[in-house]
Amino acid sequence: MLHPEKARVTRELRRLARPAGEFDAQRYFRGPVDLAFYNIGTPATRALARSIHAAHRDDWSLDDAVAFADAMIVDRYLEAKTVGVEVLARYHRAFTPRLLDTFKRWLAADHSSNWATTDAMSMSLIGPIFLRYPEAADRMHVWSRHRNLWVRRASIVGLIPAIRKRLVLDLAYDIARRLHADEADLIQKAVGWTLRECGRIDPRRLERYLRANGPGIPRTTVRYAIERFSEARRLALMKATRNGS
Repeated sequence: MLHPEKARVTRELRRLARPAGEFDAQRYFRGPVDLAFYNIGTPATRALARSIHAAHRDDWSLDDAVAFADAMIVDRYLEAKTVGVEVLARYHRAFTPRLLDTFKRWLAADHSSNWATTDAMSMSLIGPIFLRYPEAADRMHVWSRHRNLWVRRASIVGLIPAIRKRLVLDLAYDIARRLHADEADLIQKAVGWTLRECGRIDPRRLERYLRANGPGIPRTTVRYAIERFSEARRLALMKATRNGS
């Protein structure tokens, strides 16, 4: 059933829509062929999400916000998906681990459909759960073995908010190790990004990990992981891990 707010959001997105110009959004966001764009930009999209939240601040519960996001995430337009995620993220203080099943369902059904929406879900919806319930992050072991690309990407990116608070570091390295054999470049980049965040907390541990596991780590992952090291250290680590794929 169509959510009552979805029609209004769609009308507003259409009103704000702009020509794509020369920028190939389809190629950049790496989504399925039916991913579409209003080309309205991030500030306008977030402003629309803020207006939805403000309009329902006093009458929507968490379940109402989930229902809205559930209706928006299936939309083929990137900006519609973003509005759904942004609105739901404003209820993060009420999140509990029970929502992980909903988020996994969206990912596994390809409703996230691109790295931008997947990362927004990971950072704004999944991540806040692990900040309050770090033990729930153990579920990412299972997610990391899922056949769906977006579920696997979320299994590592979803840990970043907790990593930044010095939580789940052991788990992050464990999930990274599980994903090194993944041939998808969107996974390799995500793992490198997450390891880089681990390195901000403990650079020596990251260096030890790379030196110990380097030959089995994709080069893309290594390059992302070492971005915050000095140039000399980066060169040394690239050499030490040069047998990677």
